[in-house]
Amino acid sequence: MEQKSNAVDRRRFIKQASLATLASGALLSWSTPPLQPSGGSLNDINIVGPKDGYSPQVGTLVSMMNWMRYVILRPVQGMSTKDLDYLVDDKAKTIGAMLYHLAATERFYQVDTFENRAWDDWDAADAEEFGVAMGLGDAARASIKGNPLEFYMEKLDRVREHSLIELAKRDDDWLLSVDQDWPWGPTNNYCKWFHVVEHESNHNGQFKFIKSRIS
Repeated sequence: MEQKSNAVDRRRFIKQASLATLASGALLSWSTPPLQPSGGSLNDINIVGPKDGYSPQVGTLVSMMNWMRYVILRPVQGMSTKDLDYLVDDKAKTIGAMLYHLAATERFYQVDTFENRAWDDWDAADAEEFGVAMGLGDAARASIKGNPLEFYMEKLDRVREHSLIELAKRDDDWLLSVDQDWPWGPTNNYCKWFHVVEHESNHNGQFKFIKSRIS
């Protein structure tokens, strides 16, 4: 019963975060109260550490996921479809495609770590929805366009909701368990999920650069 209640609370937080993002037409300053983070509250966005409903290390990871998600949404608030489709040149990525890519990355790490499946062992539905976005490149430039911000937010929120629900079921031993066969070499689940966080940080820089070039 408590687990069901936690899931409902997380769903409410995610929905509120989306509404707050889409309602604002301008960037927030650091002095402005932050967006409602997924799975957290307005009061603890800058507190990295254990969180209620999670084991200590898992909660610390979730706090980093919340903070980074808030940061990457700041540059895209109020963007039009035209802005989201803007290409700096014919080899560049659009902000819309990269938002989709972030949802795809998180989804595929869910499959790997929560379902204990090999990389590229995706269900047909996941491959169809997220395969192009994961690869980016020419295929993404050709097909990921013409969508409003709500389109990308739905995917980011839906995937994140599943992450939070699944992470609440797991403990620190799971987070620290090591995959000996990972391409990077021995890698634990903590490193894989930290990569999901820093991957968003990487694209955040691209968002800001592209936004500075939009006339």
